[in-house]
Amino acid sequence: MECGLQEAEIGIIGGSGLYSMPGLTNVREQRITTPFGDPSDAFVLGSLAGRKVAFLSRHGRGHLLLPSELNFRANVYGMKKLGVERILSVSAVGSLKEEHKPTDFVIPDQFIDRTFHRESTFFGNGIVGHIAFGDPVCAVVGQAIATACESVGVVGKRGGTYVCMEGPQFSTRAESNLYRSWGADVIGMTNLQEAKLAREAEICYATMAMVTDYDCWHESHDAVTVEQVIAVLNQNAANASKVVAAAVAAIPAERNCACGSALQYAILTSPPAISPAAHEKLDLLLGKYFRVKSEA
Repeated sequence: MECGLQEAEIGIIGGSGLYSMPGLTNVREQRITTPFGDPSDAFVLGSLAGRKVAFLSRHGRGHLLLPSELNFRANVYGMKKLGVERILSVSAVGSLKEEHKPTDFVIPDQFIDRTFHRESTFFGNGIVGHIAFGDPVCAVVGQAIATACESVGVVGKRGGTYVCMEGPQFSTRAESNLYRSWGADVIGMTNLQEAKLAREAEICYATMAMVTDYDCWHESHDAVTVEQVIAVLNQNAANASKVVAAAVAAIPAERNCACGSALQYAILTSPPAISPAAHEKLDLLLGKYFRVKSEA
């Protein structure tokens, strides 16, 4: 597939419970190869709310991949290769605050990294880049999700901090209370690496965090059964399908945010020092800047 060919403009990454995207029309599958390996699954391309979208099941259909086994780089690179400019990420989370109840959706605008086995940059091996990440979520996409929640009658709370933990085990009670003391809102295992890589790929990114249960800090935690969590997961997935469709429709056609130029001043490596192999590997991400510098 040629660079710059826009098979889709909006990407949807479905997490636990959301393994397909209802409502898609003109559906076809596309397997993508990347310099970073294989994505989690084939991309499902189609139309949703009049927009060209690409859906990817984060853990693979059938939920085959642990959070630490996910090839985040291949997933985001695949989205970029398809021409995606915005990503809506859907994930199941635990709540760290009483106010965020099961079946609520939280749209975080900050992250805390508690992972240690993850590849979370496209750079290295001959190219050094440092992106700004003080505001890790695209405000335009976040607002579209919040607007969509309101329009379909789902509780959607804008803002908050997502703790991204390694897993696959859940937190100890001491860890859960530590994160609560930090003022964090929800806890999950997947979204921070996606956000970092999307920013490096100059793709807008926002998370729709679906609360399934209170984390182990809550006094009712031990009374929650697996069956109850699965019931909430299924309800969240049904609500997520409606919210995603409404959010896709709400995203402005024109892209004016700073996400699309995140790499403009990020590359520290001198262009003549970059090897042809490194050039080729990251041409999809950096080609427009390489060409500008070579013409200057």
